[in-house]
Amino acid sequence: MPLVTANGLQFEVERHEAIGPVKGWPILLIMGLGMQLTAWPPAFIDGLRKLGHPVITFDNRDIGLSTKRREWGKPNLLAASLLYTMGLKPPAPYTLDDLCADTAALLDALALPRVHVVGVSMGGMIGQLLTARHPERVASFTCVMSTSGARSLPGPKFEARRALMSRPADPGDVEAVIDHYPPLFGVLAGPGYPTPPHEARERIARGVRRSHHPLGSLRQLVGIVASGDRSRLLKTIKVPTIIVHGSADPLVPVAAAHDLAAKIPGAELRIIDGMGHDLPPGALPLLIDAVAANLKHR
Repeated sequence: MPLVTANGLQFEVERHEAIGPVKGWPILLIMGLGMQLTAWPPAFIDGLRKLGHPVITFDNRDIGLSTKRREWGKPNLLAASLLYTMGLKPPAPYTLDDLCADTAALLDALALPRVHVVGVSMGGMIGQLLTARHPERVASFTCVMSTSGARSLPGPKFEARRALMSRPADPGDVEAVIDHYPPLFGVLAGPGYPTPPHEARERIARGVRRSHHPLGSLRQLVGIVASGDRSRLLKTIKVPTIIVHGSADPLVPVAAAHDLAAKIPGAELRIIDGMGHDLPPGALPLLIDAVAANLKHR
């Protein structure tokens, strides 16, 4: 569909119609840090469509084919990290609050009064805010490999942090950029659910050739750091919620899932043994089953 204008920005949106009779509200998928709508595995989207629900995917601001603005600048990640460790809020071009406002405005622009929300990683953080602040718009919330942002939680493992900070040998060469990412995502993957190398590379290549905007990823990361702890807000969520997390997640350790389950009233917790911080083929049936359980709530 054409770019959709919402919250003063333009968003690339794809709508995937339900397979068979429509049984309920659409499912809105919110992707994570630096990831485009192409990062959603087609098998996952099709599995949800077979449940009788249209599926909506989109590029968050500053990523993919959605709006990128020069005036958002280049934030200093080191300075932001130091301020965060000192208990101070670092400056950021935008925060998760802005990404939540984008998503709510996008629902308005698409004339969607209510949706089932599935958020992954940073998308889970946006989903937390959307569900807490706009409960009338959310029929259910499935929060995958995400966190409350509480400072007491363990951070990424060293190897995951190092992989995220690495850069391609030649950032200006498309093939060098594509070569860079499979080892990085390999570090984030869990031992129980490997992704076939050819499949991982094909998905990476498709995304890089569509749009490669590392500055947007940096700005999103600083926006997460500047957004702080959502623990108090999480206690206000009344929407049916299922939390899904991999036991072997090296980027957002599984303690974050237990923390979310303790803070969101009535939330169901599902731990996938051996899954890391990715959406591997072998785990997709378990993820689809979690969303399906939430679709009971009309």
